[in-house]
Amino acid sequence: MTKSIRSAGLLALGNAVVAYRAQKGWSQRDLARETGLRQSFIAKMEKGSRRIDVVELVVISRLLNVPASDLLNVVAAATPQDHKILGG
Repeated sequence: MTKSIRSAGLLALGNAVVAYRAQKGWSQRDLARETGLRQSFIAKMEKGSRRIDVVELVVISRLLNVPASDLLNVVAAATPQDHKILGG
């Protein structure tokens, strides 16, 4: 079983956020400032080593001008059907 931290889904989400952030020409610091989150939080989330909650996902998606459902679809596509959440 795969641990949920650094899972394929979280890595895919992080990569998607990086791509959308780059399209806007924003740095991690810019996204952090706009969300009210720390830059270190953004960095860890983009590396797939930090989970985010649904509200954070919605706020980030709005700032990046991408539907939250698009980001969720990225996670869903990358998460294996048999994925289990461990350590909860």
